[in-house]
Amino acid sequence: MSSDAHGATLPASSGLKQPYHLVDPSPWPITGALGGGMTLLGIIFVAHYGNYVLLALGLATVLAVMFFWWRDVVRESRAPGLHTPIVRLGLRYGMMLFIASEVMFFVGFFWAFFHFALYPIHVLGAAQATWPPPGVHTFDPFHLPLLNTMILLLSGTTVTWAHHCLIEGNRRGLMLGLGLTVLLGLSFTCFQALEYSDAPFHFTGGVYPSVFFLATGFHGFHVIIGTSFLLVCWFRARDGQFSPSRHFGFEAAAWYWHFVDVVWLFLFVCVYWWGAGPPPVN
Repeated sequence: MSSDAHGATLPASSGLKQPYHLVDPSPWPITGALGGGMTLLGIIFVAHYGNYVLLALGLATVLAVMFFWWRDVVRESRAPGLHTPIVRLGLRYGMMLFIASEVMFFVGFFWAFFHFALYPIHVLGAAQATWPPPGVHTFDPFHLPLLNTMILLLSGTTVTWAHHCLIEGNRRGLMLGLGLTVLLGLSFTCFQALEYSDAPFHFTGGVYPSVFFLATGFHGFHVIIGTSFLLVCWFRARDGQFSPSRHFGFEAAAWYWHFVDVVWLFLFVCVYWWGAGPPPVN
């Protein structure tokens, strides 16, 4: 054992030098778990008793944990010597695995959609042997869905442009590219809300509306998350926290945004276009 300048007792060093960052004790994992538990119980209380208090408390706790935990992570990334090359490599692997888990999350929705679409007679019965089911009028894929597709494809180019500007040390281009990407993400969300408001079917209207709203709704939720991710990167870029050689926070946001783009392309082609029924007869 040894003592520091203030007389406090310090643990003896093992003498082993290693390149890993051992994080300090943090209250956020247990607090986040409690917030998630309260949120789950709150959903049950809302469903059975119409009481929103526990749900609101749980969501507020989760949001607070997200803010403070990510604040600590950003501070750690700026502390000299903590994020060594091997730590940054581990962060990249972690982000790749996270995106892979998100891919499998959406695979479940596509599996359900194609299960009903390809075998409607086995799932829905002989009376509903077509897909979409009788009486369901789908969206015109070349109206708002096509516009949203163009918006997301354009946002993929602007975030890539911002990345190249960062690597080249062009701070003005970085800020402009990130700002445009955030605005395009907000535009997508607004048009998605407009599309939902004009939907010719409702969530409880059968299996097609349920699968449609689950798949596109969760994608919209991911767009909101990605937009928030990029907005935080915009503020960090404004404060000069990224450099051409160290900017994994921005890279992770860009990876996530490209994942959102690709998922939407599959949704547009499979759900909106291939899965659309005949146009309604006026």
